[in-house]
Amino acid sequence: MPNLEHPAYPSATLLHLESLVPCRESQVSMLLSIFGERQQFSFPSIFIYGHTSSGKTYVMQTLLNTLQLPHVFVNCVEYFTSRLLLEEILIQLQSCSSETKQTSHVPCDTFNDFVRLFKQAVVSRELQDQTLYIVLDRAEQLREMEANILPAFLRLQELTDRNVTVVLLSEIVWELFRPNTGCFEPFTLYFPDYSIGHLQKILSQNHPPEYSVDFYAAYINILLGVFYMVCRDLKELQHLAALNFSKYCEPVVRGEASERDTRKLWKNIEPHLKKAMQTVYLREISSSQWERLQCDDREPGQLKGLSAHTHVELPYYSKFLLIAAYLASYNPVRTDKRFFLKHHGKIRKTNFMKKHEKISNLDDEMGTTRDGSS
Repeated sequence: MPNLEHPAYPSATLLHLESLVPCRESQVSMLLSIFGERQQFSFPSIFIYGHTSSGKTYVMQTLLNTLQLPHVFVNCVEYFTSRLLLEEILIQLQSCSSETKQTSHVPCDTFNDFVRLFKQAVVSRELQDQTLYIVLDRAEQLREMEANILPAFLRLQELTDRNVTVVLLSEIVWELFRPNTGCFEPFTLYFPDYSIGHLQKILSQNHPPEYSVDFYAAYINILLGVFYMVCRDLKELQHLAALNFSKYCEPVVRGEASERDTRKLWKNIEPHLKKAMQTVYLREISSSQWERLQCDDREPGQLKGLSAHTHVELPYYSKFLLIAAYLASYNPVRTDKRFFLKHHGKIRKTNFMKKHEKISNLDDEMGTTRDGSS
């Protein structure tokens, strides 16, 4: 029985959507209830939050594309100023209509201009009869923009008097967003982290066609047993699974073991996975380079490739951060502006006397005083 049901959409479409978003059926079902039918007014603003790789961006993109809902999707890191953000929304809004795909630059300096141009674009694209969704990914960047941007987006439906819903995707909680002056409260939806069972199910779906599902599921179980405690990022685990699978299959390819001989397969890949533990989250080399380094037996018994590199050195940025902190610790606080700013202003030249000169001058003054008093 399908988990997703909605009277406004065909059951076949919802069944296909469910297959695309495994382990996120409850969140998608909640979003479908909030969205309602195409012509209905949805909630003015929705705030979706969760840790990295919890499926927020993927679920929203898949949901909107599968149901063919008119939407605008903007990454706030890429469009980091209010003007760039507003202009990009208007540009994407021009392509929402099926009649034309031609887009042009629309200058937009203020939010008042944006409201006026937005209302014109909705009417010209004939989108006033259905809900338009504006999705702002990495929405925490809005806090760095003008103070009126975030409250205005939360009340965009009221300001434009149009059927529009703003969806904010963020990795931080709403309490860190809320302005001190107050604002319209959005509907909040939490995306929890994937459990180990969820990761097992999602990663097992990408099995190669030349191997059985059970064989690949056993490999994913071994992979998660090694990496789950140090890495729960789905994208990184997918990268590790694709990178190390050929090593897991080597005994089967050579005919030394069968797909069910998990003991031999585990003994073959165990040292390889332990070396790969040193490269989690590090992409300084490609997958092919990593494989060539592992096949190189010029230094048996030693860590090779990136594993040796990370074994003797700190990560790249941490190393330079530590060096900068060490150098800065030897400088007085008053010189920070002079050393670390490009435009630190004029430097007032001051003649500093050396220590022995100060002492000699002091001795001369004391000697003169003594002679005069005697």
